[in-house]
Amino acid sequence: MSSTAIADHAFLSDRHSCALVDRAGSVVWLCFPRFDGPAVFAALLDDDAGHWSVAPEAPWTSTRRYAGRSLALETTFRTADGEVVLTDALGLGPDDQGHRLGVDVPHVLVRRLACTSGEVDVLVDYRPRPEYGLVVPLLSRVEGGVAARGGADWLVLTLPGQVVLADGRARARLRLRAGDVVHLGLQRSTLGSAVPAHVWTQPRLAGLLDRTLAAWESWSDLHQTYTGPWADLVQLSGRVLQGLSYQPSGAIVAAGTTSLPEAVRGERNWDYRYTWVRDASFTMEALWVAACPDEAADFFSFMTTAGAGGIGPATSLQIVFGVGGEHDLSERALGHLRGWRDSRPVRVGNGAWDQRQVDVYGELLGAAARLADQLPDLDEETRGFLAACADTAAARWRDPDQGIWEVRGQPRHFVYSKVMCWVALDRAITLAPRLGWEDRVEDWVKARGEISDAVLEQGWDERAGAFTQSFGSTALDASVLVLPIVGFLPADDPRVLATIDAVAERLTDDRGLVYRYRTGDGVDGLPGDEGTFLLCTFWLAQALALTGQVDRARAVFERAAAFASDLGLLAEEVDPGTGELLGNLPQAFSHIGLVNAAWAIDQAQRGRRPD
Repeated sequence: MSSTAIADHAFLSDRHSCALVDRAGSVVWLCFPRFDGPAVFAALLDDDAGHWSVAPEAPWTSTRRYAGRSLALETTFRTADGEVVLTDALGLGPDDQGHRLGVDVPHVLVRRLACTSGEVDVLVDYRPRPEYGLVVPLLSRVEGGVAARGGADWLVLTLPGQVVLADGRARARLRLRAGDVVHLGLQRSTLGSAVPAHVWTQPRLAGLLDRTLAAWESWSDLHQTYTGPWADLVQLSGRVLQGLSYQPSGAIVAAGTTSLPEAVRGERNWDYRYTWVRDASFTMEALWVAACPDEAADFFSFMTTAGAGGIGPATSLQIVFGVGGEHDLSERALGHLRGWRDSRPVRVGNGAWDQRQVDVYGELLGAAARLADQLPDLDEETRGFLAACADTAAARWRDPDQGIWEVRGQPRHFVYSKVMCWVALDRAITLAPRLGWEDRVEDWVKARGEISDAVLEQGWDERAGAFTQSFGSTALDASVLVLPIVGFLPADDPRVLATIDAVAERLTDDRGLVYRYRTGDGVDGLPGDEGTFLLCTFWLAQALALTGQVDRARAVFERAAAFASDLGLLAEEVDPGTGELLGNLPQAFSHIGLVNAAWAIDQAQRGRRPD
């Protein structure tokens, strides 16, 4: 089984698919040609499921960083005899500058070896296993590399020098001296592709890597404008969120991986390589300062297309889609994979696709309101879709649902879901003059008032001294921290202040990190425990900033941010016992929480309330 710490993995993206690379220079996760495609390398989840390692033969130490303002990884290996720098990237196309990042990609993982001093022997170990390790391909030598055939994939590895092939594995030793530079590349195509995968020349691979670095810099020039506290983490989070977006459709995935667990050897292991309406909307909001018309329009166009025909007072909006807009995400277990640290099952697909969650209308209309200036010319279909979201919130807010955490227990009247229906109507009322919805406003105002009355009467519990998880419950839930964040109540309302203190005191671990809820009451219908939730901890920091408690907010923020990896990446959770990152990586929710909390603290320090 794979046992490498989750935090030890780096994230690469070309806005179509992603790869994870560990500190030893091994690619242990790669899905072509989409985020949710079958993995070519999946050693992340089972040692026998494929990898591609490039590292010195002699004992080594390593350091790593992202190159400039990119998602290209630089790993520097040092041995007793020399130093070599390995640069890894998923290549971008020739016209991928600025807003066009990822428009035309070649589906190539490029790896540059540059010997900067002395002499280093580098071992290359290539073991592709398409379809999550099910396929052991037939490898054959071609001029300048190795071809792999098996299943639906045609893979070509550019690898100069002598190569030894055996048992579906290719190995080579490269001797590098100071000044030597060698490029390796892996390209994927399918049987019958118009442009099949092929060996690349050294100059072409060098050009591919150089233009990939330049493309990320050009995107960053337009988007990386935040200069407040923790700017490095905020800007890295912006690049990660961009890297989690699927350029062809405008979809945004919740994470780059599947089945990294919420507890070691537990079964809370989910596939997050899909686009949740909630997560994608929050992502757009987190990037609103630098959000551009092209990207905002792409996202809303995706939502309009993917959700078409499935929205209205009588029908719920589906909460999660494939990155191409697919609806059926039926979940299945991959029994042949042992899972990270023996955490089974490994799942693909996600059973939440047919759950009912009424909060999604609020997140979607919240993003629309935030990005209104970037969306001046919404087409009639998109305007109609957003209006239908508001109408559905007005009609369905009384329904029980599975809530933001997608519990697999019985539906409940979750406070968060009711509040987000209130948000949907509040934002629709604000947008009405701009989008021609004036005739609906009277009904929306009435429904908004009814929701407010219900939450204030049934969502507050005197015994708990706080807003609680669901109507009639005394259980705490970190999602109620959003009440001041979304403007449902003022931050200085005594009930808000009491709720913030209750979460901080009674829903945290010994480190002060926040749990989503206590799992022992059986609300989620699953056995076992989970870690503390980084998004919820950032919510606590953000809520404290809104109350003017800036010092407390900074302390909570820094407590959570301290668990970012050396590269600045965040997974979903933190193990309360060991302090290790848990859950899928990188996790959009966690990076969204970091961005929004940092912004709120910056504004509070300046004496302003965030817009």
